Amino acid sequence: MEIHMENHFTKLAQINVSEHIEHKGNFAYLSWPYAVAQLRQADPTATWQVERFDGLPYLQTDLGFFVEVAVTVEGVRLSQIHPVLDSRNKPIEMPNAFDINTSLQRCLVKAIALHGLGLSVYAGEDLVTAAANDAQPQQPTTEMVSADQIARIKKLLADSGQTLQRLLGFLKVEALEQIPAADFQRVVQLLERAKRRAA
Repeated sequence: MEIHMENHFTKLAQINVSEHIEHKGNFAYLSWPYAVAQLRQADPTATWQVERFDGLPYLQTDLGFFVEVAVTVEGVRLSQIHPVLDSRNKPIEMPNAFDINTSLQRCLVKAIALHGLGLSVYAGEDLVTAAANDAQPQQPTTEMVSADQIARIKKLLADSGQTLQRLLGFLKVEALEQIPAADFQRVVQLLERAKRRAA
């Protein structure tokens, strides 16, 4: 007698999940209640387990907090490890119970995706993450001079006989508004010296 075994991955991968995708920023997520419902319909015996680390449902490391969920479908057990992230997909330094629970739900959906359901949702996720990281400023935004500081610079320019264009050229900026606040005192000292020379 020939025994036919259906590939559960192919079966789950064929389910159209497009109407149940949620979006946050550049990232797409599959609704976890929908994923669980579809999984149990495909395999009523499917189970999942939150992995424990010294009795806790999360692992704390030097790199951050992680959770792990294993899903078993038709005897095949696959596990997914997921970092505890905020809504911008950045690691949470000190997560609370809600943060852990949210990450466990995300991790469960991804573990289910390893069996085929909604796996396409996460295709290219690493590229999106890299693009999002590239879009973030690499350094803190530089604070520029205030309106009051600009007014003082203009007065010193007039008193010293120096031209605006010469100052901008020296500082390698196109406008006074582009002068970093950290350079204000240096600019004032330069113009005051020029003022004394002109007196």
